Amino acid sequence: MTDRIVIAGAGPTGATAARTLRAEGYTGRIVLVGAERHGPYRRPMVSKDLLAGTREIERCLLEPEKYWYDSDIELRLATRVVDIDTDRRRLWLSSGESLDYDALLLATGARARRLEQHPPVRVRTLRGVADIAPLRAAIENGPLLIIGAGLVGLEVAATARGLGAEARILHAGAAPLDRIVPPEISDLMVDLHAEHGVRIENDIRLAELCQIDGRGVVATATDGRTWTASSALVAIGAVPDTALARTVGIVVDDGILVDEQYRTSAAGVYAAGDVASRFDPRRGRHERCEHWNSALSDGKAAAKSLLGQQLPDSETPWGWSTQYGLNLQFAGWPATYDDLIIRGSIATRNFTALALTAGALTGAVSLGRPRDIGTARDLIASGATRTPEAWADESIDLADPAPVPVAP
Repeated sequence: MTDRIVIAGAGPTGATAARTLRAEGYTGRIVLVGAERHGPYRRPMVSKDLLAGTREIERCLLEPEKYWYDSDIELRLATRVVDIDTDRRRLWLSSGESLDYDALLLATGARARRLEQHPPVRVRTLRGVADIAPLRAAIENGPLLIIGAGLVGLEVAATARGLGAEARILHAGAAPLDRIVPPEISDLMVDLHAEHGVRIENDIRLAELCQIDGRGVVATATDGRTWTASSALVAIGAVPDTALARTVGIVVDDGILVDEQYRTSAAGVYAAGDVASRFDPRRGRHERCEHWNSALSDGKAAAKSLLGQQLPDSETPWGWSTQYGLNLQFAGWPATYDDLIIRGSIATRNFTALALTAGALTGAVSLGRPRDIGTARDLIASGATRTPEAWADESIDLADPAPVPVAP
């Protein structure tokens, strides 16, 4: 045995796994392989502070460079794992070096989804630090056309407006953030962006996005409508980076399939983070989550699995988005529900929306009430059940442990 664990991917999941291995007493070699030239950093900053230029990458690192050296974690930057022999437990790096391993964690993350016809010039995507400079230049030479009204698209629009550039959003879905929040919250986002001069157009099916003789871009919808801009950002989600796993025969289906212990179909190979589709016993199916906080918790749990330790209870997924100075938080699965309860007021932008399924809290969205999201995560995890009236009654604190009527 080599007494070596290799982690392919130095994003938040891989970095957290490496830190957890050391914190839990693992004394063998840890090799953390990252394709980017920067050490592990806080990716949510990419579409906000880093793009806006209000913070430098050095202030967004998960750990200073010295930490990895002091922790005896071999951080290989600008390097990829390019091949794996899962039978011999050996892998090859883009540098040409080969390494034997006892266990391998695939934390290769996800890459920005692209349009089928994606012009190479004046059309950008945003996933990491390397994408910031060209997108910032596109914003400064605006106007900017944004394809997609998910988190990245909306945050870039808000950042662009903060920099004084014009922005417009074309969205294929029925409403912004429609995969994350209820329609009432989507309507709020439409109003919020309109107040800052950004128009969101929904139900747009693009037939073509092309460059105009080096002078800009034009987007053409299937119904013939067109929009022009200096540049465009394609922000239509991400796809798990499963190429390496597929190449070596590891089972993949919308991510690398793993069991509750983060184990893949290959002995000694684990996967976690954006690239992994993990079996969730609570929901009885495999699920893949791309939220920042899930990436961190996955890294910690996968490290414990590598060490044969008991895994912590699965965390309720949650995330946040900052736009125009407002912080929208969400937890669980608030886009699907039987009943939606609003505590507070969406109109005044001080509320918590509770998504109920059979009386149980399964999702929450909050603005101006950050404490509620932490409480909601615990309630979702515990399967807390109340009547709609009790959930709506603001005289009953969400965190109140006192008995309340339960749903029949």
